[in-house]
Amino acid sequence: LPSQQKGVGMDEPLVDAEGFPRDDIDLYQVRTARHNIICLQNDHKALMKQVEEALHQLHAREKEKHARDEAEALAEAMSQTQSLPQAFAKVNAVTPGSPANISGLQVDDEIVEFGSVNVNNFQNLQNIATVVQHSEGRPLSVTVLRSGKKVHVGLTPKRWAGKGLLG
Repeated sequence: LPSQQKGVGMDEPLVDAEGFPRDDIDLYQVRTARHNIICLQNDHKALMKQVEEALHQLHAREKEKHARDEAEALAEAMSQTQSLPQAFAKVNAVTPGSPANISGLQVDDEIVEFGSVNVNNFQNLQNIATVVQHSEGRPLSVTVLRSGKKVHVGLTPKRWAGKGLLG
């Protein structure tokens, strides 16, 4: 306030002890200054309320997003464990230097898909032998379960030093 040096702030009386307007200050200037300050304080309060509401919304959205992400991660983990396909055979031996060994097949791999053969159409090992004979020299897509994870292997049946086309 311009008249602050005379002891007039926001709350001091503008009248003297007898109730008459003080004559030592410019009343109009003090009233105008007080009015402007009150308007600015109200504007400030309104702005702070908007900021607070925006922060609440922001944090609520962030919380929802976090909850959604966790739910999605959980659902994905659940579907991963459920979506592991059924194996129909297990690798019990891989001869060193054989096509199976070169392709990266390992003992204890559980075979899920061997070319066109899967758990739905597998009857016996003759099914695999037929696929191998028809695929000599051509890569076969083989999917195995290894330590609970699906692994894809490219296996090309071919003649080698050992017995059979796979080893």
